[in-house]
Amino acid sequence: MQSALYVSLSAQVSLEKRLETIANNMANMKTAAFRADAVKFETAMSRAATQAVAFSSPGENFISRKEGAITQTGNTLDVAVTGNSMAAYPGGPDPGNTTWMAFAGPNGPVYTRDGRMQIDINGQLQTLTGYPILDSGGTPIIVDPDAGPLTIVRDGTISQGRIQVGQLGLFDIAPDAKLERFGTSGVIPSKPATTALDFVTVGFQQGYVEGSNVDPLTELTQMMTAQRTFQSVSSLIDNSESTMQGAIRTLGDPKA
Repeated sequence: MQSALYVSLSAQVSLEKRLETIANNMANMKTAAFRADAVKFETAMSRAATQAVAFSSPGENFISRKEGAITQTGNTLDVAVTGNSMAAYPGGPDPGNTTWMAFAGPNGPVYTRDGRMQIDINGQLQTLTGYPILDSGGTPIIVDPDAGPLTIVRDGTISQGRIQVGQLGLFDIAPDAKLERFGTSGVIPSKPATTALDFVTVGFQQGYVEGSNVDPLTELTQMMTAQRTFQSVSSLIDNSESTMQGAIRTLGDPKA
């Protein structure tokens, strides 16, 4: 069995997936609140040969929770989630962002760090893609479209003039929950999110927007490394094929 050939092919499959992931991240560098994809690789062991052979797995994608840069916009309908709630995992290591806003998706709540909002003609507070923003109880928020600009404070309380009209919901997603992507900046966790109550360490900042958490320099470096590795693996495959052809010629020649 030519183990080197099969191991090399498995490596190329893994590297191709990594390159696709990097390309998608690079394409969304300017997308508000986009969470970068990363790939976790593991070694797959096989005993099909006389000795165990280590193959590269195709890799498993996961969504990075690293925080993106926050930019001031001055728009009263923009909010950024600042800080990080530690209530769900006291004493544990920092898992990245665990605190998110929520909007009503087609099949239930979707969580996002994209705080750009709009008000429809009926006064419903929505995402820029038209999904209703949710309060802490999971209910859409209704404001008066003719009562002037909104004031949003750290705990998400929304006021128009001196009248409180609602409160943005803030939710904790468990660090060990797997995230499924929804659109460009939304996620659906594998475990139910819980309402965040600690506004000392986390809260909203009006007039700001969180950007993508893609680090272009890191992604470019990883792309160059993956491309060089892919080329090296291709050379290994060529050498393996040359070795096999040489062996066949030698063993097949009765004069050898």
